[in-house]
Amino acid sequence: MSSTSPAPTRPRLSSFWHDLPREGKLLISTVVFQSIGTGLVLPFMVVYLHEVRGIPLETVGLLLALQAGVGIVLVTPAGALIDRIGPRRVYASSLVALLVADVLLALATTTGQAAVALVLMGYGFGIVWPASSALIGNLIPTEQRQRYFGINFTLLNLGIGIGGIVGGRFVDVSRPGTFVTIYLLDALSYVPGLFILLVALRHARDRVERPADAASGKVSYLTLLRDPRLRALLLLVAVAALVSYPQLNAGMPAYARAEGQISTEGLGYAFAANTVVIVVLQLFVLQRIEGKRRTRVTVVMAFTWMVAWSLLGATSLVPGTVTATVLLAACAGVFGLGETMLQPTSAAMVNDLAPDHLRGRYNALSSLMFSVAFVVGPVVSSVLVGRDLGLVYVGFLVGGCVVLAVIALVVERHLPPHVNGVREAEPAAVAGAATADRAISG
Repeated sequence: MSSTSPAPTRPRLSSFWHDLPREGKLLISTVVFQSIGTGLVLPFMVVYLHEVRGIPLETVGLLLALQAGVGIVLVTPAGALIDRIGPRRVYASSLVALLVADVLLALATTTGQAAVALVLMGYGFGIVWPASSALIGNLIPTEQRQRYFGINFTLLNLGIGIGGIVGGRFVDVSRPGTFVTIYLLDALSYVPGLFILLVALRHARDRVERPADAASGKVSYLTLLRDPRLRALLLLVAVAALVSYPQLNAGMPAYARAEGQISTEGLGYAFAANTVVIVVLQLFVLQRIEGKRRTRVTVVMAFTWMVAWSLLGATSLVPGTVTATVLLAACAGVFGLGETMLQPTSAAMVNDLAPDHLRGRYNALSSLMFSVAFVVGPVVSSVLVGRDLGLVYVGFLVGGCVVLAVIALVVERHLPPHVNGVREAEPAAVAGAATADRAISG
């Protein structure tokens, strides 16, 4: 009689909520409500500041750049602060900043008042991702993190989609009070999250003590970057960031308008398709990538994005037609399929690689890659598309996806198996397999 070692079982997504720790249930319970508030205001910042408050468009651009700059400057100090005092407090401070920023924006009538609000917003959005990711890393067991990040992303997109639809039907430039209302509602959406962080989770595992062998000596970012595994992972995150969200938010609309001659209504359909694909397919994708090498999933993601950006390029072949609009919607939808692979894998790799007491710094470095990409990406797209180099722009995106796939395969050689999503066989199974091998050989 022979026996074989059983393969590690793939956890069912249906058991996600049941298996989730109490702290994880509390943390994820506010995501949709909070993101509905974000969706209410997200598409309308420029419209509100320029058309409602009368701030010149060039100045609005500088204000948005100020917001991004504040986030970039503060993200690495925030990472150190997270490791020092714990992510829960830093996360709560970011929500307070965003709440106050929304109230100030709702009441702002001058450029100076808007600038103060956007500085606070830069602080809030600049540190909310590393703080929340570090808290998730502290509260959610390793084997559940990939699913948690994926489902969190689904709920985030669902809420933003709902908020965007409601906001689009409600706001009216001729009625400034409608914009005041949505900003106040967005401020209100942060209250449940603050309650969870400051009251319900006040006794949760937050600040992680440094191990005894790491108690002496100051940990700097330079020290962390000497680790080739972290450098390789950050390179992967940086390239993925450059060819992803900045291009979807800025490059795709610019190209679609200039080269594809697609209406603003068509752009709305494209972003709706992106949201629908994520909400519908995220759970399906999570089940399929569970236990797979995250670097291989990244390769599939890169080639998925290659298809998406090729569809974007194809809109210029049939400009101003219904076909161009369909191609753009397909582009955004296929890109959304790639997003369902990015969010569960990249955040999980960063948190599985990070030592517990340095999780804030690791997440800050990962967030910094995205922040820089949100500055560089729109510059690249605006320069190339603005100079009628649309074909070069599409080539840049497709080529960047090829580079991303190659980097993923190189990074695979540097990452420990558990960081790359490969679950170790159960000890009992390994022992049983060894016993069976000895029996067979005997």
